[in-house]
Amino acid sequence: MVKITDVAQHAGVSPSTVSYALSGKRPISDETRQRIEASIRELGYRPHAGARALASSRSNVLALVIPFRAGIHVPVVMQFAVSVVTTARQHDHDVLLLTQEEGEEGLRRVADTALVDALIVMDVQLHDARLPLLRALDRPSVLIGFPAEPEGLTCIDLDFEAAGGACAAHLAELGHRCVALVGSPPEVYLRETGFAQRVAHGFTAAARERGLTSMVYPCESTRAAARAMAERLLREHPELTGLMVHNEPLVQPLIDAFRELGLRVPDDLSVVAICPDEQAEQAPVPITSVAIPSAEIGAEAVGLLMRKLDGLPVPGATLLPPRLTRRATTTRRTVSG
Repeated sequence: MVKITDVAQHAGVSPSTVSYALSGKRPISDETRQRIEASIRELGYRPHAGARALASSRSNVLALVIPFRAGIHVPVVMQFAVSVVTTARQHDHDVLLLTQEEGEEGLRRVADTALVDALIVMDVQLHDARLPLLRALDRPSVLIGFPAEPEGLTCIDLDFEAAGGACAAHLAELGHRCVALVGSPPEVYLRETGFAQRVAHGFTAAARERGLTSMVYPCESTRAAARAMAERLLREHPELTGLMVHNEPLVQPLIDAFRELGLRVPDDLSVVAICPDEQAEQAPVPITSVAIPSAEIGAEAVGLLMRKLDGLPVPGATLLPPRLTRRATTTRRTVSG
């Protein structure tokens, strides 16, 4: 393993000069810095994260705040977490995962110590009680999600409102005139979780703009709830021919329930979902979907934090446009008679 003394000998300088070049604590000449950097590249030296943290008065640890509240789909959340952890390691940072529902108190406990340099916060609500503290903290933060008033914050997410609108528009373009959104569990809406609210708003606005009859139904994430929801939709809206699902565990159970009730997908009912690409692609009948770009969002959230830690300007809002991929569960509506 290459040590700092090896770099110093190769560059013809003292180990302390190499340390100053890495930490920036003392000025050194451009010529000396370039020689040290060339030696680092040639030898493949990687500074030890602990030593770098000591030199820079940083912990080299990021906090990832993911309260495991009722109604969240853990597998998708963990895709975000894996992306954050992987990207943070590329920047020589570790990640402290905070999963308890502690709200402002938990954030303050972490912020009042030297445990972390910065925070990434998930499961953001429209009127999130954590926001005043995040605005006042002396360390940077990035939100994966958008509150109702994002001023003074750095936020990134999929444009969920546009995603809901894209799904409604796709069904309208195929000739469907009565459409429904089966969404997240009721408690997610009761908490005013930002992404769920925005999907519903985008879906209903796009449907209304195109003259469609539309409705939104929260639903628990169980197979029994899927069957009950399918029966309810057919009972209350027998003219229904287009369905959007924004509840990852329910996508296939809903398709199965409608099939058991005598409807063929997509011939009798077109289905589009917001879900990870791999889920859509690996379904028994590949599902038309808007992808959840968890890897891209997690990586960019870390990138934003790194720039903030370096004192560089970052945009306050980053919205990733939705990408709808048509697969086998949507087709043009057939008008009988």
